[in-house]
Amino acid sequence: MAGHSKWANIQHRKGRQDAKRGKIWTKIIREITVAARAGGPDPATNPRLRLAWDKATDVNMPKDNIQRAITRGAGGADGANYEEIRYEGYGIGGAAVIVDAMTDNRTRTVAEVRHAFAKNGGNLGQEGSVAFMFKHCGQFIFAPGTSEDQVMEVALEAGAEDIQTDDEGVIEVITAPGDYAAVRDALLAASLTPEVDGIIMKALNETELTGEDAVKMQKLLDALEALDDVQEVFTTAVLDETE
Repeated sequence: MAGHSKWANIQHRKGRQDAKRGKIWTKIIREITVAARAGGPDPATNPRLRLAWDKATDVNMPKDNIQRAITRGAGGADGANYEEIRYEGYGIGGAAVIVDAMTDNRTRTVAEVRHAFAKNGGNLGQEGSVAFMFKHCGQFIFAPGTSEDQVMEVALEAGAEDIQTDDEGVIEVITAPGDYAAVRDALLAASLTPEVDGIIMKALNETELTGEDAVKMQKLLDALEALDDVQEVFTTAVLDETE
């Protein structure tokens, strides 16, 4: 377990996300547009849009940008008609990878995803090849030092499925996807702000990678996340603190 720290992995991931903030805005705008088109322009009655709106405000996106994306989606006006596609594959050491994309050109996107896998030591698999290794759920992660008792009381009352605390004191709350928004509202109302939260594909079993394997896997994940059409990347890999 040398070098393996859940908290270090979380902080590392957050730092990389912050460094890509401009790219994140583009991805969130696309998500807002698709959500508004699918479920209407009102976040109060469209849970997916509400989640996208929350993501946008979390990264300080101006309200005008959010509203333009909603209007574009709900009105079906200008531009691309995006479809959602999930790709599955394997990375270093057999670690499973799920790639969620939104694209207006399926041929282009699959070629780019396949190239990113192949160039970085992985391979694109068939539909269903790794999805069974993940659970679709809501997730909240709290920093060490957060009151476990308070998180447990608030989260369970709001409908959370499970709460776990590891040896470092990192608290993880898991919810059904449909309960995510209610649990998030309850936690924030209680001044409990998670370090990381979202609706994710959570690995049921982890693949620990160290040294050169960890470096190679990070390059693969970075290559996939850098693709314009890719919205989210999930993996069973847990990387040590090696850069």
